[in-house]
Amino acid sequence: MPSAVRFGVNYTPSQGWFHHWLDFDLDAVRADLDSIAALGLDHVRVFPLWPYFQPDRALIRPRAVEQLVQLVDAAGERGLDVNVDGLQGHLSSFDFLPAWTRTWHRRNLFTDPEVLDGQAAYLRTLAAALDGRPNFLGMTLGNEVNQFSAGPHPDPDRATADQIDAWLERMLAACEQGAPGKMHLHAEYDATWYQDDMPFTPDQAARHGALTAVHSWVFNGTAQRHGRTSVPTEHHAAYLIELSKAWAADPHRPVWLQEVGAPAPLIPAEHAAAFTEATVANALDCPDLWGITWWCSHDVSRELADFPELEYSLGLLTNDRRPKDLARSLARAAREHTYAPAPRATALTVPADPAARSRCAPGGDVFEAFFRLTADGARPTTVLDTRAADQDHLAARGITDVVTPDQVLPTPPGGTRS
Repeated sequence: MPSAVRFGVNYTPSQGWFHHWLDFDLDAVRADLDSIAALGLDHVRVFPLWPYFQPDRALIRPRAVEQLVQLVDAAGERGLDVNVDGLQGHLSSFDFLPAWTRTWHRRNLFTDPEVLDGQAAYLRTLAAALDGRPNFLGMTLGNEVNQFSAGPHPDPDRATADQIDAWLERMLAACEQGAPGKMHLHAEYDATWYQDDMPFTPDQAARHGALTAVHSWVFNGTAQRHGRTSVPTEHHAAYLIELSKAWAADPHRPVWLQEVGAPAPLIPAEHAAAFTEATVANALDCPDLWGITWWCSHDVSRELADFPELEYSLGLLTNDRRPKDLARSLARAAREHTYAPAPRATALTVPADPAARSRCAPGGDVFEAFFRLTADGARPTTVLDTRAADQDHLAARGITDVVTPDQVLPTPPGGTRS
């Protein structure tokens, strides 16, 4: 039987971007939310900026928390549910970290006991302030915080996978203490799935929290390597959804496509609507999808400086709240879709060893084999190489055929693949 999939957007305020928290204007927020609700979407993901809300480890600003509550209530009045990201963290190429963690007070974000105490108190406070709001979905720990833990960040807070595991458990517990029973989760950028030395691992992504979140950006080498209308580019989001399932203990763990967008110039403005339509349709062919949340709601104003050029044009709506063609594509999908995907019966093996994750990245044999199967109409999913013979696991997921990358990719003339 068809079931519901959520359609939403990551809320980027049209006035002041996320700096709007410094000059909070509830009327402007309401106008933004009106333009989002008019598209027929059902939820937003919102971003308090951590240093604005907790400028001192012992000070979580009551007025800032009150403004967050006002935003959530305004969204509810427009039929929009809200997920709240806590530790911002990193947004649109900028880092936002409190002064009490940097320079003269430099302390590790993932291992320092005092920093952890401050983070937990902050997340618990935000969750508790929103507990009881019927449109409050739950907390995401932060936006792509894994980028702080390894290269290519210029000043990473190094940690081991075990230390990250402990950090995730503690921060999710703090959210649960503040708002019991809500949908609390964590979310990282795709280095979790692709980068061999990333201490945030696929296993953590697929096991901690209420569901698995994936962020799909084709500027990661996919569109550069394959082109804007290629199978890999138009199916990249579906690939990450299905890749995440290899590590999940629950054979039907929900997956949230929490970020996906049409980045120029790799996806030109005139092709953004077609890319949106294809990406959404392919994601909807993935079983156990919780929802699709587009990045982002409104363009960044040209009055703001120093953003990467692509950030100024990612919105569904212009800076003056006019919908673009890709907004109409997403709205049409939200209005007309039927979600009843068949099981994906062919599984491609992926390495369980996190030190071999680069095989899943653009150019890797897992990546290339997945899209070879996709191009041939196989609708593949993935399974860990250590589970490939587990018949109970395969049966629970509806998998009837398991193949390896070697079986899918042709051997080059005169030799074997390296």
